[in-house]
Amino acid sequence: MHVQVFGTKKCSDTRKALRFFKERRVKIHFVDLNEKAASPGELRRFVQKFGIDTLVDRDGRRFRDMGLASAHRGDAWWLETLAEEPGLLRTPLVRNGTKLTVGADEGRWRDWMEAT
Repeated sequence: MHVQVFGTKKCSDTRKALRFFKERRVKIHFVDLNEKAASPGELRRFVQKFGIDTLVDRDGRRFRDMGLASAHRGDAWWLETLAEEPGLLRTPLVRNGTKLTVGADEGRWRDWMEAT
């Protein structure tokens, strides 16, 4: 099993995901979104499964700072903006092959572990 975790080092849920997989000796590829943006194609995978509203952290400081509370934009605009502004993403984004999660979802991660 090999997982890819997208997030930031300061995010407590991202640290929780990294710790969860590390404790279980799962190979982790961590992508720090402050250093390298997720590609629009990668983000599109998550949007197709969860929808744009799930990916946008509407409670986050960056969302408020950018004044997006009343923004009604299309998915294409959001994909481009999320790639440029990782602070708008709800993290971690975790990918295990074709399986995806948004946020800390230890129950789902355990299911992945049991399936391998």
